[in-house]
Amino acid sequence: MEEKQRALAHIENIAWIKPIEGADNIELVGVLGWQCIAKKGEFNVGDFCVYIEIDSKVPETEEFEFLKAKHYKIKTMKLNKFKDEYGNGVMSQGIAIPLSVFNKDLNLNELPHGTDVTELLHITYASPDDIKRKGKVNPDSKYQSMIARRKKVFSRPWIKKMMKYKWFRVVMFALYGKKKDKPLSFPSWIQKTDEERIENLPQYLNDHETKWVMTEKIDGTSTTFALDKKHFGASEFIVCSRNVRMRKPDQPCFFDENVYWKIAQKYDIENVLKQIVKKLEAHHDGKIMRIVLQGETYGAKLQGNPYKMDDIDFRAFNLISYSAGNGKNEYFKDKYGVYTMKELLKGTGVETVPVLGEFVMPENITMHDFKLMADGMSVIANVKREGIVYRNVNDARQSFKNVSNDYLLKHSS
Repeated sequence: MEEKQRALAHIENIAWIKPIEGADNIELVGVLGWQCIAKKGEFNVGDFCVYIEIDSKVPETEEFEFLKAKHYKIKTMKLNKFKDEYGNGVMSQGIAIPLSVFNKDLNLNELPHGTDVTELLHITYASPDDIKRKGKVNPDSKYQSMIARRKKVFSRPWIKKMMKYKWFRVVMFALYGKKKDKPLSFPSWIQKTDEERIENLPQYLNDHETKWVMTEKIDGTSTTFALDKKHFGASEFIVCSRNVRMRKPDQPCFFDENVYWKIAQKYDIENVLKQIVKKLEAHHDGKIMRIVLQGETYGAKLQGNPYKMDDIDFRAFNLISYSAGNGKNEYFKDKYGVYTMKELLKGTGVETVPVLGEFVMPENITMHDFKLMADGMSVIANVKREGIVYRNVNDARQSFKNVSNDYLLKHSS
């Protein structure tokens, strides 16, 4: 299964245009559920554009020269000099760029609406942290693991200098590398965690029937645990970060310590998963062959420690089981809602993300009003929360997130 990465840039059309009172040269344009600032007269409603999302960094090329003062980064921005229709500073999130700005050889005008052009335009995450945690797996990570193991050897100045050459890295790995330095692939059968933002799913504002359970969005690092039961009876325990499978507790990762294995050991997650399997099989016709528990690890030294904690902790938000089908490699997949997950985790010590209540989208709600609902205080600590995740009460496969603009502005750099 090919893994879909977050689309940081995509082909969209201009949904609406609004003037900014007191502004002579700029106006607001709407793309999906996003609002951003554009030059006055640059677009007409319906025009196609490249929309680049917040948290992105563009290459230092001619078409992006106007972002040089922003260090080519695109962040949530609030212009208090101008007021919107609600009397607040004008908010801008992301940027809309006419297709005509880009090299004609890219043939952007031939691409269909919604096309992901992140790689085509060489756009990355703005934060180096996000690049390492959410981007594609670094092919040089095996060398980093080797260096971490053999610090004395690789601290020598001449070796450090030579390690910038690929041929030298290959030679050194042949001499000092080990199998355990090579990262295991993230299991193809496990879906990586990345909720879509409401701004990219504005159609949900018109859904006044679905009941959603609201949970707090926690600011940490995505963590995945799984048990893969082989047909011969043995089970393989799997620990993963957002993108990488962690072979052993001492495997170097982005953080100073392997926080993923630390949580696995703190809560004895392997045994927790086995307990869940037993509970499910007691009320299930078939055998559970695979079980996946996903959640957020948060706290000290993670994401700037917004919760002011002395240690790390974990909250679960996804639970998926795979029961045996008719064939050897056939499985039936079930994703459980938050309430069911709470019951299955009862007595294990593992908690789910905080449940904030249930919600049905009211008639005539605007994106502005819905975004305000994301603001508020965290249940975990006396700090502003990052936002809210909404999951369909009757179908856990359907979900989206509403990230607090208040939080984004506070943590934007």
